Amino acid sequence: MAPRLQLEKAAWRWVEMVKPEEIRREHIELAYRVNVPACKRGACRRNCKGNPNCLVGIGEQAWLGEIDENAFHNIDDPNSERRDKNTFVGLTNLGATCYVNTFLQVWFHNLELRRSLYLCQNSRAQEHNVDSDYEPQSICEHLQYLFALLQNSNRRYIDPSGLVKALGLDTGQQQDAQEFSKLFLSLLEETLSKQKSPSLQNVIQQQFCGQFSYVTVCNQCGRASPLLSRFYELELNIQGHKNLTECVTEFLKEEKLDGDNRYFCESCQSKQSATRRIRLHSLPPTLNLQLMRFVFDRQSGHKKKLNTFISFPEQLDMGPFLDGKPDQKCVYELSAVLIHRGVSAYSGHYIAHVKDACTSDWYKFNDEEIEKMEGKKLQLGIEEDIAETVKSQTRKPKCSKGYHCSRNAYMLVYKVQQEESSDSSRTKVEVPAFLQKLVDRDNHKFEEWCSEMADMRKQSVDKGKAKHEEVKELYELLPAKDGQLYEFIPLEWLKKWLDDSIATKEIDNSLFLCSHGKLHPDKVGEAKRVSLRAAQLLYQRYGGGPRLDGSSLCNECVGQRCRVLRLKNQLNEDYREVTTLLKRPLSDGGFWVGKASLRSWRQLALEQLEEDEHETKHSNGQTNGQGPHTASSKEFGSELPEGTEEEMKTFNEDILCSHGGLSILEAERKLVSSEVWTKLRVYFPKAPEFTQNQEPCPQCLMLEQEEKDNEAISKMMALDQKNQLLNLFQEKNRPTLTKWPQSTDVLYIVPLFFVDEWRKFIRRPTKSSPVSSVGNSLLLCPHGGFMFTYDSLVNGDAQHIALLWPSEWEVISRLFIVDQPISIHCSCQATPTGSTPQYSTQPELCWECREGFIFQQQRDLREYTQATIYIRKVIEDKTMIKEAGPEPNASSSEAEEEREEPPKMDGVKDPDFSQAVPSPQSTKSEDAAKRLKLSDGSAAAGAAGAAGSFPASSLIKPGGIRRSTRHRKLRGEKALIVSANQTLKELKIQIMHAFSVAPFDQNLSINGKCLTDDSATLGSLGVIPESIICLKADEPIADYAAMDDVYQVRMPEEGFKGTGLLRH
Repeated sequence: MAPRLQLEKAAWRWVEMVKPEEIRREHIELAYRVNVPACKRGACRRNCKGNPNCLVGIGEQAWLGEIDENAFHNIDDPNSERRDKNTFVGLTNLGATCYVNTFLQVWFHNLELRRSLYLCQNSRAQEHNVDSDYEPQSICEHLQYLFALLQNSNRRYIDPSGLVKALGLDTGQQQDAQEFSKLFLSLLEETLSKQKSPSLQNVIQQQFCGQFSYVTVCNQCGRASPLLSRFYELELNIQGHKNLTECVTEFLKEEKLDGDNRYFCESCQSKQSATRRIRLHSLPPTLNLQLMRFVFDRQSGHKKKLNTFISFPEQLDMGPFLDGKPDQKCVYELSAVLIHRGVSAYSGHYIAHVKDACTSDWYKFNDEEIEKMEGKKLQLGIEEDIAETVKSQTRKPKCSKGYHCSRNAYMLVYKVQQEESSDSSRTKVEVPAFLQKLVDRDNHKFEEWCSEMADMRKQSVDKGKAKHEEVKELYELLPAKDGQLYEFIPLEWLKKWLDDSIATKEIDNSLFLCSHGKLHPDKVGEAKRVSLRAAQLLYQRYGGGPRLDGSSLCNECVGQRCRVLRLKNQLNEDYREVTTLLKRPLSDGGFWVGKASLRSWRQLALEQLEEDEHETKHSNGQTNGQGPHTASSKEFGSELPEGTEEEMKTFNEDILCSHGGLSILEAERKLVSSEVWTKLRVYFPKAPEFTQNQEPCPQCLMLEQEEKDNEAISKMMALDQKNQLLNLFQEKNRPTLTKWPQSTDVLYIVPLFFVDEWRKFIRRPTKSSPVSSVGNSLLLCPHGGFMFTYDSLVNGDAQHIALLWPSEWEVISRLFIVDQPISIHCSCQATPTGSTPQYSTQPELCWECREGFIFQQQRDLREYTQATIYIRKVIEDKTMIKEAGPEPNASSSEAEEEREEPPKMDGVKDPDFSQAVPSPQSTKSEDAAKRLKLSDGSAAAGAAGAAGSFPASSLIKPGGIRRSTRHRKLRGEKALIVSANQTLKELKIQIMHAFSVAPFDQNLSINGKCLTDDSATLGSLGVIPESIICLKADEPIADYAAMDDVYQVRMPEEGFKGTGLLRH
């Protein structure tokens, strides 16, 4: 089928020969493409949207032919959640709880521990009514129920959230697995110690507890001092070792105590050199060996993982390491290997390889997934194929038979070797009846769920089969044959009807209607023409409307489109003819046309015609016959001259004045002939019309004359004021506060804003408004008091005022309306050492409002948002890396206008009192602050003197030097956008991305003060806008693979603080 654009052109090709009044039925059907041939199956790769008769590629392919019934539903087979025969049950990972799951599986496979837990008293479970859900409370109850489910549940995996919640663990944060093991066994030991049965009280000690002693021998007298201790696991250093034997040997090796580390011998009664070693006295039935893969890195201040290969045997003889007990069983068999996959100590994944005590088969426990190893052998496999970030990869060493090698194993569990026995009771653990009831109830709920899912699958399949039959029946009826009655159905509705994943709604044709309530010609490409029989069946089953049949083809819309298209075809010819006519001299009266409209009339006409093509759409609510006044200013295109886009709304409106008459600006209009105007009126029937004899607007002429008179008066006024205040205008011979002039003891104050506005008027009197008054109230509080101290004026506030000589003030008072005079007086006071100048203001200083002003400055500095600070990287001697000059890509802040200000004191912000935040001070003080409009740069100098009198000795505060506020960014320095309420930790993360320095390698300081509290906010640390923070970076560590992860998870590192593991 031809492309969509070709079909649209073909549908309207007839308009070149047919006038709107000559349109017949055949032309209307051509416009609606009623007779375009239908596409055959296989001819189109996708549906032809321009052809209303194409019913191919709308989703019918999925329904034609035989369909697998599984395609009718998206429900997984509930049996996939069922536990396979002769397999174990997995545990759901709740987010980052894989480390918990691995230990639970290892402890579950400790038959003695499981058997003992089942014997614990649990009156709540024994008396529980199986009609309601059982909710364990104590840790022992949770573990009992969890182990019972792991043993006899029908589910493929179970949810341990009850136990995790009871322990108070954060499911989103991965914790130290070895620490969890120690704390959980300790908590379990304490819980079991409260049981009445002595065998249960000591089950943890009986299974996991061994004894060793620290033996210290004095080199002087030979006295041995043993210190007996219990252990539940042996923590073995692996750094620098290749196999488990080396690790155990180092654990037991002799240590020399000399120098500062000498031992105090009680026999010698003095510090003596000595030796110390660990001696193993007894080993538990279950020997836990912790391989210390996670060690503290002094350089980074955090833990790191050692990815060192360590080999370990399947059978371990501890006899050579045991001290003096030849009768004790010392041969152990490997029963579990706990694996951590990942290069970082703070992230990765935990899995466990566990040996089944009954069958000796090895299983891999990976949360929900359980995998049985082939051949009853331990196969670590992919657990060793971790991604390394360092370039040098260590090859896996070859292992002897009976040995395994791993760089991810962090805990090995060995069980003492048992003599082979035919007694199956040793390997058989029965679930108590009271627990089995609870398991049976959970299994019953699971079976009900499976049955419910199976029923839902069956219902979906039955529904799908019925839909299949419906589609096959109706799709054959859809095509409308020539000469038969037909209706239009939305294409999108047909697609959704054929898409089984979307619920079929009623048919909605309302969006396809034109303003006459019929099918819009532009919408025919989004609808399909179907047979009357098919339409009746679809409406009967799904409802909807309004129905669009052959009588819904709109004659009015087709006629309007025909008129517009004919005008568009004629536009280029008319444009050439108008251009030619404009070059001819006028022979008779003409019409005024705006020059801007004349330059862009073709573009305006084209846009107007395109608007007319869509004006009958239902969505815009317009009707035929609307004129061009609806066109928006943005539709006039690039031909419009600059400055006219805002004013001109329609053609020729650029010569309309604000009163609706002819504009007095004759240079902006042109006189055209009647012939030109007649052609333009065809395209712009509602354009304003002005004949050659039309008089310009009389109101505009009157206003123009008044404006000329006013300009002459303004020029005379500006010249007079300039001559009287020439020094003020030229900024010559200006008085200053820092060096008081000897010729006077009084100076007058006006706002700098007044002087700036006055100078603008003097420079351009015809463009600026004359200044009539001096608003000194801006500098006063509501009480009428002055808001600035003398020293604050000296140190920066003077940039907001202008000082006047008394003679200038006399002229100002005469020429302008002054609301309140403000003056500053200098007088000399005799002292024993000579005369001291004293300064006072009239009106006097308002202390109450001044304090509110300072408080507001301090508060604003603590509550900033989106402010800029600068991070400057320094080297060892705290100097800049390089101060050659500003960075080539310096921020735009360097282009700011340079201005003078005193140094900002801690806790003070430059005020902007037009937007002041209310302070806890008096309301009057707030009002006074709001009356001030000051630029940034004011310093909050402390009040000195009394009642507006200031001794000269207190004028300048320490460090009160003037400096530029423009910050010149140096090399090695970067600007960051921060807020006062963000923490130092968050700032360090920003710095990490800007400088590639890990947070734990950052040493930050401001004004010599170190910033160390990561949880503190920047506002509380005294970081204010435009601050410069010095960054000193420590030497980088070798591997930054987990830099983001380390900082996000472990800063600060709190471990199991606040959990149930530490409540005892």
